[in-house]
Amino acid sequence: MESGGRVEAAGPSTSASSSFCCSSSSSLVGEKQEPRQGEMITEKISEKVRSDEVVEEEEEEDDGLVSGFVPGPLVPLKEQLEKDKDDESLRRWKEKLLGCIEGDLNGQMEPEVTFHSIGIISEDCGELNTPLPVDEKQKGKVLFTLREGSKYQLKLAFTVKHNIVSGLAYCNTVWKGGVQVDQMRGMLGTFAPQREPYVHCLDEETTPSGVLARGVYLAKLKFEDDDKRCHLELNYSFEIKKRS
Repeated sequence: MESGGRVEAAGPSTSASSSFCCSSSSSLVGEKQEPRQGEMITEKISEKVRSDEVVEEEEEEDDGLVSGFVPGPLVPLKEQLEKDKDDESLRRWKEKLLGCIEGDLNGQMEPEVTFHSIGIISEDCGELNTPLPVDEKQKGKVLFTLREGSKYQLKLAFTVKHNIVSGLAYCNTVWKGGVQVDQMRGMLGTFAPQREPYVHCLDEETTPSGVLARGVYLAKLKFEDDDKRCHLELNYSFEIKKRS
């Protein structure tokens, strides 16, 4: 009987434990459903990331296409102006853009860029300008002198004639003792013909410091447009001295 009582006592406890197991198992089932929702969200996020990566790749490909852009054929500026001569608003806009230079246009197709001076702006010497082309007496001589660790900018004045020059860019290469030590590239932009000269300062640079940095440097400054026409190639020299 005791054993039977124990059996009877065990009956309810078993049912309770079984109900506990059922409730716990049902709760576990509910807990298993939540990760599934999380997994769905994770999959959606992964798909979003993958789609973003595809978009970025397409943008990079587009950038590659832009970098390989080939400019179209040149058309004389005079011909472009005469195309819309009957459109008064467009004619006024072109005059505002180009200035009163229509009488100066002779139908020449290629733009002509003439550099009038090169200057140096620095904290050491202020501003010094040299007319271009460089005088024969100055060729081979130091164009300017800077102190080590000083900031400076090259300044140029130029005019554009006959047609619009597109993508005018520069490359400034520097050598010391026959070894290339620096090269700077930059874009000036696109310029329309005008009678007054454009004045443009190149990006600011800083001269090197130290014993090995002092001395005379040789440099070549070159300007080209989108069609690889060279408008200026200037060889010059400058010196870096010890800061006193």
